[in-house]
Amino acid sequence: MNLDVLNLSILGPAFLAGLLVLATHVPLGQQVLKRGIVFIDLAVAQIAALGVIASDAMGWEPQGIKVQIAAVCAALLGSLLLTWTEKKWPEVQEALIGVFFVLAASAGILLLANNPHGGEHLKDLLAGQILWVNMSQLLPVTLLTLVIIGLWFGFKDRLGRVGFYLLFALAVTASVQLVGIYLVFSSLIIPAIAVRNWPESRKLIGGYLIGAIAYMFGLGLSSIFDLPSGSVIVWCLAISGLLLNLPIISLVKKT
Repeated sequence: MNLDVLNLSILGPAFLAGLLVLATHVPLGQQVLKRGIVFIDLAVAQIAALGVIASDAMGWEPQGIKVQIAAVCAALLGSLLLTWTEKKWPEVQEALIGVFFVLAASAGILLLANNPHGGEHLKDLLAGQILWVNMSQLLPVTLLTLVIIGLWFGFKDRLGRVGFYLLFALAVTASVQLVGIYLVFSSLIIPAIAVRNWPESRKLIGGYLIGAIAYMFGLGLSSIFDLPSGSVIVWCLAISGLLLNLPIISLVKKT
């Protein structure tokens, strides 16, 4: 155990990245759970990651504007496709989401097959590299997050199916390059599950609290014990969700 590694210059931007992810994913996650399309974020995140992989295969500069455009376009196209399938075949929408996830994941593996750094690149997209986030990366994500939050809370009832999917695609695209697919899914779903039985007025605050606690402890523990940050945060999300949910479970049973 080494407490000297708790360096705010590293952990600070990483924690801010986590808060930005939570800002959009907590309310969107509760909507996803309500709609019964839990695995949508995995599919959209994987499609966005496929855009990143494809741009890398074409030799575009990592983190460059072309890569961001490719990721956003891929996610938006995937979201529009999912919007169409939900309208066309709503009874098998969840299954189709799984199919699109597998197809996008398989396409990514094929594109990385002859890349000597393919395994490392794929690991970064899945587990993320949140500790390597810097403040310059966070500025455009912050602006996008503010736009998404404004649209969600200001026009949620008027967004419709297409608006929801497109907004969701933008949120996931920004997040997957910061924290990876695993954390995107966990940040979206685990807080939503944990507060599903909470009073409606407290669900949003509860979700944000669970997420913030998990990111704070996850980053600290991963630094102290030299463990992969993304994986530790996923476990902290599950544990904090369980612990903060226990009193509510008791309250619900009594009522």
